[in-house]
Amino acid sequence: YGVDNIWDASHAESVHGLVQIFHDFDGFGGLALSLMLPVVAGYIGFAIANKPAIAPGMIGGLLAGKLGTGFLGALAAGLLAGYIVKYLATKIKLPKALASAGPIFIIPVGGTLLVCALMSYVIGDPMAALNRGLETWLLSMSDGNKVILAAVVGGMVGFDLGGPINKAAVTTAMALLASGIYDPNTAAQVAIIIPPIGIGVATLIWRTRFPESLQEAGKASTLMGLIGVSEGAIPFALANPKIIVVNVVGSAVGAALAVGLGAVNKAPISGFYGWLAVENWFVYVLAIAAGSAIIAVGSLLVFNGEASKPEVKKESAPKFTVSR
Repeated sequence: YGVDNIWDASHAESVHGLVQIFHDFDGFGGLALSLMLPVVAGYIGFAIANKPAIAPGMIGGLLAGKLGTGFLGALAAGLLAGYIVKYLATKIKLPKALASAGPIFIIPVGGTLLVCALMSYVIGDPMAALNRGLETWLLSMSDGNKVILAAVVGGMVGFDLGGPINKAAVTTAMALLASGIYDPNTAAQVAIIIPPIGIGVATLIWRTRFPESLQEAGKASTLMGLIGVSEGAIPFALANPKIIVVNVVGSAVGAALAVGLGAVNKAPISGFYGWLAVENWFVYVLAIAAGSAIIAVGSLLVFNGEASKPEVKKESAPKFTVSR
């Protein structure tokens, strides 16, 4: 139907039923993405202080979105929630009769109030300024050499595979779509899938170069890359951090090639199911293949068949104390 802005509200009343359905589905996706910040913050808190930190983290993540702090603000909210709840759990001594109320009411409510206060009056403005600064920086680079811009965004996305630097670059690039600036998003969506595909292909080419525990993980990494999930490459980065440099180089080169050769991705979709909607999709796929090839070769050089590092035992969640 020639529609390239399916998210626009005008399509809700389109004469074509299929366009209305696609518009509704886009709304469902937007609703799901709106959960990203609170869910990220909630589970960061959970990782630090267990279940009592989920509510403070999620509410802090919601507040981070309202304050315009982006993913960095959600990260801060999650860390605050986790450590505040952990501190309260070890310092507050409850009578035995109220012990059961601690983890389900007293600590979560107290943690939520403290997290919201700190986000609103201490951290919110600096984080929002940092987020706007990152967006302004990328915006200013788009007026110059777009290849350098793409390489920078691609390198950031490939650095920590879904971590704070990755998410800061991706969310900022997606925010610029509303301003009609597509190069950062094109670079980000290309770079998201290059590391997992490249590493996965490397395990298929020469399995014995990788620890036994990662040989099967390569298949999952390839599949996750094709559907647009960069986290599939995380086990390899944990086993050998040297691969991070390879990921950055491959992602930067692939992103620069895609943008430099004229590919344009106007949608926040990195998986294979969105490739045909990309302008100059052949160049887009070629850039993905080139970046993945760099990472595949680099992976075979970095991994030499040695055993991976032993796992570090996680710290147990804090326990609530009961006064006698």
